[in-house]
Amino acid sequence: MDALDIVTNLQRVIPYYQAIFSADEHRVIGYEVLGRYRSEDGIVSLGPFFHDEAIPEEFRLEVDEVVTRKALDHFLLNDDHSLLIFLNQDANLLMMDRAESFLSLLFQYKEKGLSLDRIVLEINEPFFKGDFNQLSHLLTYIRTYGIRVALDHIGEHSSNLERISLLAPDILKMDLHELRKISSSYSYQDVLYSISLLARKMGATLLYEDIETSFQLQYAWQNGGRYYQGYYLAEPQSALLPADFLKDRLRQECHGFIQLEKKKLQILYNISEQFQQRVTALLSKYKKTASFNELISSLAAELSDVCFRIYVCDEDGFQKSANIFKKSHVWELQPEYYMKNWSWRPYFLENIVRMRSRKRGILSDLYGDIETGETIRTYSYPIDECHYLFIDLSYSYLFEHDAHY
Repeated sequence: MDALDIVTNLQRVIPYYQAIFSADEHRVIGYEVLGRYRSEDGIVSLGPFFHDEAIPEEFRLEVDEVVTRKALDHFLLNDDHSLLIFLNQDANLLMMDRAESFLSLLFQYKEKGLSLDRIVLEINEPFFKGDFNQLSHLLTYIRTYGIRVALDHIGEHSSNLERISLLAPDILKMDLHELRKISSSYSYQDVLYSISLLARKMGATLLYEDIETSFQLQYAWQNGGRYYQGYYLAEPQSALLPADFLKDRLRQECHGFIQLEKKKLQILYNISEQFQQRVTALLSKYKKTASFNELISSLAAELSDVCFRIYVCDEDGFQKSANIFKKSHVWELQPEYYMKNWSWRPYFLENIVRMRSRKRGILSDLYGDIETGETIRTYSYPIDECHYLFIDLSYSYLFEHDAHY
């Protein structure tokens, strides 16, 4: 479609609205405004037009203003005046006049009764080519009017965590498109998880977009998503939906997710309880062993069906035994690990304090083992006030007991 045709036929430029749903109320909480063009062959997305840098900037700005004005007129006339309005802006164009044109347009609608705290400025961070410090200052200024900032397509491209932190968005839109690709889904989940941890520390809300399957919706629910968007829930359309459009369906699906999660947690609790009893009995059986190396050798023979590594650390993380490691079904001592310190590992000292205060063992979350690359869990147990046993459970055992996800 020729750009000149679009600019000379602005009456055919129209906004479409894609609903955004909340996890807490299961209702529509806002819409992303998308540009469309009514051609002779039907409705066409203006996404390629806005992203084509070969098209003159003034053309793109003019068409964007038409879309925005028509959308804001529609919201003033047709909604309950509480919905969030997500407006896409090219950060490169926004910086050209320090957002003067964008803010001027919004101020016109504020005079008509539009509350600016409903506006969410949505920008695509990976495509910005300017100075991020200047962009950060501009976004801070824009926020003084109550406007929120969302970074779009987080995770889809090589998102820079430092830049995300610098821009301090109110909302992170996490893209789930890559999650449908089996070849990259596990590593991609790690990327999304890292970004979600950053969002939590920043106090940013997570909005998962591009949801096209129930599996992706479940992933968003499991991973801190407060808002959801995608074709699985609602396609972009020319009219606004009733607020409770999907309420019953979302409640039903979330109920299913809750039941599955409770089942998983019950499985992990049962495994932890079984290990608590088993390890307690074994330590009682081998309480007269002369050294920690002798102890872990005895335990390895008893626990060969469930684990591949055992060792003992003190409360400061210094290893007080060798490793005993199962390689090709044979256990071997690795004395080179004696006195290595593991206090730098995430949650290590926290778990030591938990075990000491509760006098009970702890089953860890899933994580990737540094040496083997396997996905594992570790069961740790307090031997006494100063020494703690660590048992690395094999993936095959976790898989057999539905504890691998």
